[in-house]
Amino acid sequence: MKLKRAFGLGLLAALWLGTAPAWAVSKEMVQLQTQVQQLQEQMTAMQRSFDERMGVMKNLVEQDTDAVNKVASALTALQTTLAKQQGDVGSKTDQLSGQIQALNDTMDEIKVRLSNVVKQLQDMQAAQQSLAAQQATQQAAQQAAAAAPPPDVLYNNALRDYNGGNNDLATQEFSDYLKFYPNTDLAGNCYFYLGEIQFRQGNYQQAAQSYDQVLQNFPSGNKAASAQLKKGFALVELGKQDDGVTELRHLIQRYPHTPEALQARERLRKLGVSTSAR
Repeated sequence: MKLKRAFGLGLLAALWLGTAPAWAVSKEMVQLQTQVQQLQEQMTAMQRSFDERMGVMKNLVEQDTDAVNKVASALTALQTTLAKQQGDVGSKTDQLSGQIQALNDTMDEIKVRLSNVVKQLQDMQAAQQSLAAQQATQQAAQQAAAAAPPPDVLYNNALRDYNGGNNDLATQEFSDYLKFYPNTDLAGNCYFYLGEIQFRQGNYQQAAQSYDQVLQNFPSGNKAASAQLKKGFALVELGKQDDGVTELRHLIQRYPHTPEALQARERLRKLGVSTSAR
């Protein structure tokens, strides 16, 4: 019933998203919807398999339990017989002792089988819970993306607050953009402007990391040259002059005719080092 209800809710959410304005539809939301649908199908298949295997396991447990009870009864009877026939010949006592030992071995084997059955049941339940948790996470991400402002609106608001000096608000808006739209072209710009805010505040370590996000994830973006320049500056401010010089030299090699290259050459001149490694 819970699976049917989750499927119904997912279907209603998909229908609602299909009728929403065109600007609210994004590639990430479609991917999330597809992932949720796949998870729901996996949950349905796993539930069906779980129910079938649960029935088989239940029968095995019942059979093994009956066998244990029968063996216990037989063992009790044999022990009683042995106590009554202590005066009999030693050969009969040895025979009964052997039977008791065999029954004890059988009980040990049955206990091992029961333990294996319980372990399988626990593993199946854990797998089902893990898949359910993953589905819940995907649904939460989908709901959050659906509630987010359109990417262009969110980015323009963040850029306006950045240019207006509202650093705290701009930081929150750039971070929200990266949360909801991490794979768009403007995500690289968001990392760069976050680095600029951190650089202004003297947080050079965090700024260097933000600039590095631009270089690693958006190397062909329009902020790549600026990010490498400012990363070099941040490293120099952190006292890592050799690393900073290396970044500035790489910038000059990659973008030799850009304004960023001119700034890099000027900074290297002030540091008293050459623009290229010797």
